[in-house]
Amino acid sequence: MQDNLTWWRGGVIYQIYPRSFMDANGDGIGDLRGIIERLDYVASLGVDGIWLSPFFTSPMADFGYDISDYRDVDPMFGTLEDFKALLERAHALGLKVIIDQVISHTSDQHPWFSESRQNRNNPRADWYVWADPKADGTPPNNWLSIFGGSAWTFDARRSQYYLHNFLTSQPDLNFHHPEVQQAQLDNMRFWLDLGVDGFRLDTVNFYFHSQSLKDNPAVESGEQTMGAPATNPYSRQRHVHDLSQPENLVFLQRLRKLMDEYPGTTTVGEIGDDNPLERMAEYTSGGDKLHMAYTFDLLNDPHSPAYLHGVIERFQQLAGDAWPCWALSNHDVKRCASRWGDGEDPRAYPRVALALLFSLRGSVCLYQGEELGLPEADVPFDRIQDPYGKVLWPEFKGRDGCRTPMPWTSAANAGFSSNGKDSSIIPWLPVSDAQRPLAVACQEKDSNSTLHAVRRLLAFRRAHPALIEGELELLDLGEDLLGFTRRTENEHLLCVFNLLGRKQQCQLPASGRLLDGAEGSGGEGHGFHAELAQDQLTLPPYQAAYIAIER
Repeated sequence: MQDNLTWWRGGVIYQIYPRSFMDANGDGIGDLRGIIERLDYVASLGVDGIWLSPFFTSPMADFGYDISDYRDVDPMFGTLEDFKALLERAHALGLKVIIDQVISHTSDQHPWFSESRQNRNNPRADWYVWADPKADGTPPNNWLSIFGGSAWTFDARRSQYYLHNFLTSQPDLNFHHPEVQQAQLDNMRFWLDLGVDGFRLDTVNFYFHSQSLKDNPAVESGEQTMGAPATNPYSRQRHVHDLSQPENLVFLQRLRKLMDEYPGTTTVGEIGDDNPLERMAEYTSGGDKLHMAYTFDLLNDPHSPAYLHGVIERFQQLAGDAWPCWALSNHDVKRCASRWGDGEDPRAYPRVALALLFSLRGSVCLYQGEELGLPEADVPFDRIQDPYGKVLWPEFKGRDGCRTPMPWTSAANAGFSSNGKDSSIIPWLPVSDAQRPLAVACQEKDSNSTLHAVRRLLAFRRAHPALIEGELELLDLGEDLLGFTRRTENEHLLCVFNLLGRKQQCQLPASGRLLDGAEGSGGEGHGFHAELAQDQLTLPPYQAAYIAIER
């Protein structure tokens, strides 16, 4: 099993979106004290650590991804002392703590930007990406913001445009400037000195832009680009000049040297790119850049067994010594139970999808509520908060549907607020009626619930080192089944998944013993059911099988 220095390698990290996890002070917004109240629950899942989405000082135009002070806690979430208490409690429970770092851009209210925009000759004049207009006054090039419209906004004080890949209030830092790099590394050192165990790096391939400022080319017919909604013009460009520049690799090496000063810490990068798996392999190979990274290949709509086989196969071909971190849901995408499972068995489908996730070679991110099998919430337009959704409504409803309050009980506000006046509080996003019956308290009482199934699966994973440390070899089991082996020197497992709503059969490529899914069956107890006779496997709908291959 992994030691304390390499805990992240094969580790399971539970993502907490602080605004929506638990409200301890009764203002309708989740906070750090609320997270502390629920850490025992998180530890009970059997995960290795938590990842906290941003809680830093921010005007909240993009809900914390627009930072105005990298070294303090926004009063909405509590204080720095609250964070230290959270860190202490998590570590006492054996949980590592990873925090978001959003270093590619700041809020327009950050003191750095306030100074930079004043004129062209102040000490931070070049800390952001500024460029002159074209002769006709239009923006410097055709680069687009992910949130809609041009990626450039004109500022009259400098008579220049500044770059923003997201909101106009999120100006991009100029990472070509060495002082910018050092300032952000110093900000990360601040949190490492406090004792955090690592960082999730937002938009890690967005740090550098091409200084040539060339136009991005248009997408050719049939060409795949990074996963913006099809209704978003951003998806009509190939993003070859505005992100994923070669200079990024050098900065990531600088970052890795910083992390190496704090043994046992880790980094996981978010990669949105036209060639995401290639970028993942590039950014995590060699042991001198990121420890791990994730892409949107399993966070988008395609999910057939053949598609999933292709994603894994492509990564295997590219990986070398690279290390992935796989996820099926997060705070930016429609929940997997709805995105992949619409029309499927609402209880069985999430379980087999998570069994697949927990069986892949790599580390895992598990988004809050995913262990409950929560579907996407339906948020009416008058309650929409996400600026992304407001711009592209109604074709794209934004990200609020995966960010609604965590359902702890079936009470009025799902136990989200804990000050004893739950029914009188209006949460920042509405509680989903569809999620209320799936609340933690309800599922705790049901031994057949998705929550207990996830606990069993994670215990099963820990009992089988091959699922954490083993090499992965894909199997060809046809178009309708997904299968692979996981193998260490001492253990060889064959894993097969039926992600469809009909019974499947296949002939196994090797003989072995079907591991009993029943709870308490010799440390197996993964909770699935299958039949194996003369190496022919029969899998009911939405079931998985684990076979110990005979040596």
